Formats: sequence, C-alpha cells, structure tokens
Amino acid sequence: MVHATNDAIETRKLRVGMVGGGREAFIGAVHRLAMRLDDRIQLVAGALSSDPERARLSAADIGIAADRAYSSYQEMAKAEAARADGIEGVVIVTPNHMHAPVAAAFLDAGIDIICDKPLSATLQQAEDLARRAAKSGLVFAVTLNNTGYAMVREARAMVASGALGKIRIVRAEYIQDWLTLPIDADGQKQAEWRTDPARAGRSACLADIGVHAYSLAQFVTGQMPDAIAADLTTFVPGRRLDDNAHVLMRYASGARGVLIASQVSPGNYNRLSLKIYGEKAGLEWFAHEPEVLHFAAFGEPARTLTRGGPGVGQAAGSVSRMPAEHPEGYVEGFANLYRDAAALIAARRAGRTPDPALVAAVPNIHDGLAGMRFIEAAVDSHENGGAWTTIAA
Repeated sequence: MVHATNDAIETRKLRVGMVGGGREAFIGAVHRLAMRLDDRIQLVAGALSSDPERARLSAADIGIAADRAYSSYQEMAKAEAARADGIEGVVIVTPNHMHAPVAAAFLDAGIDIICDKPLSATLQQAEDLARRAAKSGLVFAVTLNNTGYAMVREARAMVASGALGKIRIVRAEYIQDWLTLPIDADGQKQAEWRTDPARAGRSACLADIGVHAYSLAQFVTGQMPDAIAADLTTFVPGRRLDDNAHVLMRYASGARGVLIASQVSPGNYNRLSLKIYGEKAGLEWFAHEPEVLHFAAFGEPARTLTRGGPGVGQAAGSVSRMPAEHPEGYVEGFANLYRDAAALIAARRAGRTPDPALVAAVPNIHDGLAGMRFIEAAVDSHENGGAWTTIAA
C-alpha cells in the first residue's frame, strides 16, 4: 500500500471503513454521526452486513461507492490494504462475537482499529486480541464513549487534582427498561442477539451496559477494583442471559463501590450515573444532564458546575464546542472520542509521538480487556453464590 506524506496525513480527512452497522442496526448510525461531527473522518468503505444484498443496499443508503461495498470483512481487509487510497482505520460495530475475528483480520492488514464495546464475546478472545494488537503497534481504540463527555473529563481532572481527597466510595449505575418484556423471544433484532450466549458472551446486561458504568468509574477515579461480588438475575422467563446485575466492588486503595446495571427497570431509558465520594468532597454526574457536575466539599454549600461556566477548567474546555447552555450531549461526547482516536491514528501514520494526555483520554484495548475481565469475574462470582472473586490483572 502506498502511504501519503506526513504533512498530508496531518491535514486531510482520515479514510475509514465500517464493519457492521447496516440497515436495522442502531449503533452504527450513531458512530457515523459522531465521526462526521468534526470533519476529520471520511467513511469510504464498508462490509455493513453479513448478508451480501443487505450489505450492498446499506452501503448505497449512506453513499459508499459500489466498488467499496464488500460482502465480507475478509474481502474488505484484503482489498483495502492493497489500494493506494485504502482505508487507514476500521470501525467495528458488529455483534460481540464478531469483534475479535474482524479486528484480527484488520490488524493483520496493517489497519488501525476503532472497536465498539465489549472487546469480544469471551475473555480468551480478548486476551488473544490484546497480544496481537501489542505486536502490531497499531492504534486500537474502544468506544467506551461515555468517557468523552466534557464534564466527565472535568470530573476526572478534579479527582486527579485531589479535590475529593482519598476516594472512599464509588457508585456507578446504568439502568434501562427496554427488555422488560420478552421482545427477544419475539424476534426483535437488537434484543435477540444481545441475549444470545453464542453472540453476546456470558452476560447480556453487563456486556451491553454494565461495562459502560464500569469503564466510566475507572476513567474518572483512575482505579479498578481488585475483587467483586456479583448477583446477576434473569427476571424475564425464558431469557437465556441476565437482564439485571448488582455488583459490590473492593479496591486495593481501601475504597468500596457498587455497580448496578438493569434492563428491566420501567421508567428508565438510558439512566447512567456516577457518584464518587472522598474524604474531603463528593461529586455526582448524570448522563441525562451531562452539562453539569454536582460538587460538594464537606461542610460547605453544594455547587453545580456547568460546562463553559465559572470554576470549570481546561479538561472540559478542551473538548467543548459550544458556549455554556448551548447544550452538548450524547453525540458530541461520542464525537470527542472519534476526534481523539483520529488524531492518534494520524500521529501514528505520520511517525509522530502523540500528546500523552491524548493517549490517556482514548479508551484502548487494555481498557476493553479490563471490561472483559470484569464481566468474567462477575459471572464467576454469581455462579459461586456471589462469592468475592478476584479480577484478573
């Protein structure tokens, strides 16, 4: 493959392809919105469905040229690696069980990766993939997208600065209601594969949304628990995987945490929140009001910090597009991750060392692997009656 000059790589749009995300898929369209927002990425190729006709029609829907609409990811990896204008990154938005084989094919082709969470369907796949990625030297970003919100970045900076003191309590929660009825048994596509052990892995609820809450807590606190005790429940009769999870967490620092994930809690749509309490202060962030952080120093009046407002630092400002109270939200947070991942890929291809702060801001394959180890330990704990279970290092 003929590569562009360093200067050209730094100034032009990054060429990417997508695997999965065709007609009837939800998250693929969100990824496409996010990658377009900053005008840094151009989607030029795709293997958008495992069904060749649906792949062709899906590509036509979004303007991908017919000669770059592929019927399989294997064909796409081989063909794009051979083109002078081939893709420089691939976005993987397939069901979980396909993440690892698709990523492996593009790593072998020398193409950088942006992969949806969870990293794979099994821990063994994730560990094998992490080894391959390390050997390749390529960028491997994982779209744990809630880390991209401006005020989440601000919360992380506040914790790191010592504003809360030593962390004592971590509470992460992600609750929904969309699986309250057995829509998976009725053939609803998005529900059906997410509750299928062959495609989702050992857990449904934790793999789909619990891992978001887990990664959010790790990103903001800078800590991961070393042991957990989990109670997973399947409330809907006949469902093959869990639809509710309660997880206790112990940290080596002495902190304690609890993670709640539910897809059967009526009245909740995407209710994600994080609460962190230290020896000096606490902070709370809610995804349904992402523009603000609630901060309370012990013994002082509580404060509400608004993105773009007084008292908010550079961590939020560096990823904000609009002045305060011109609202930013889900797509903008997702787009921050895409903008940062594109910058990492461009830097690697230009032979330039990226800013360490940029590297730290983008969830990578190690974060994806940590999420898989959390899921594995939680299921093991549940199967052993909720016993405290060490998370693999």
